[in-house]
Amino acid sequence: MIYLLEDDSGIRNFVTYALNNSGLETEDFEFPSAFWKAMEEKLPDLILLDIMLPEEDGLSILRKIRSVSVTERLPVIMLTAKSTEYDKVEGLDSGADDYVSKPFGIMELLSRIRALLRRTAENNNTEKISLSVGKICIYPSKHEVLSDGVKINLTLKEYELLLWLVRNKGEVYSRDTLLQKIWGYDFSGESRTVDVHIRTLRSKLGDGGDIIKTIRGVGYKAEDTEIDKKNI
Repeated sequence: MIYLLEDDSGIRNFVTYALNNSGLETEDFEFPSAFWKAMEEKLPDLILLDIMLPEEDGLSILRKIRSVSVTERLPVIMLTAKSTEYDKVEGLDSGADDYVSKPFGIMELLSRIRALLRRTAENNNTEKISLSVGKICIYPSKHEVLSDGVKINLTLKEYELLLWLVRNKGEVYSRDTLLQKIWGYDFSGESRTVDVHIRTLRSKLGDGGDIIKTIRGVGYKAEDTEIDKKNI
């Protein structure tokens, strides 16, 4: 799945039509608010991102994508009418994987998308297929979580939080640190947000939720339960 965030309806409709007819399933968005809502439901394989947008500019969106663990590696191609060297450097320095200036040919865009998807697939193949702690097993490439063999449906933030704790098993993280890592550095909410998500996570994970430990006065960590340790 490819997400296209572009406010120009002519470009948006043309690119979506061309990609879908080339076998690349694409969903397009005119406004960042709709894009972020879709990101909460399902993560794409690649993002095509315009810079000049209503509500929020593309570079700001890109920085947010790169600031949280579950989306930091999502491949992003910038689409923009800006063509100066400074604008390209700014986009790449902000974390873009590639840069295509308007007007562009659809064949060139298709070639760049496929090349980036190939590189991403190759990189994913070098990483661990799954991460496991206790009864929890996470498949990052599929954004899938199993608890005692049962697939669990999590929101994006719940998934990000669990993935971060499991990836860093045994490490204790304060609420403020988790807010920065999962919600981003510009998050304006309160630390109780972490507590609420931890409580919901434990409930959804059932017996597998025992891996999430509360360190009183400090924060949270993920580790094997005592029963799991005895069975090793």
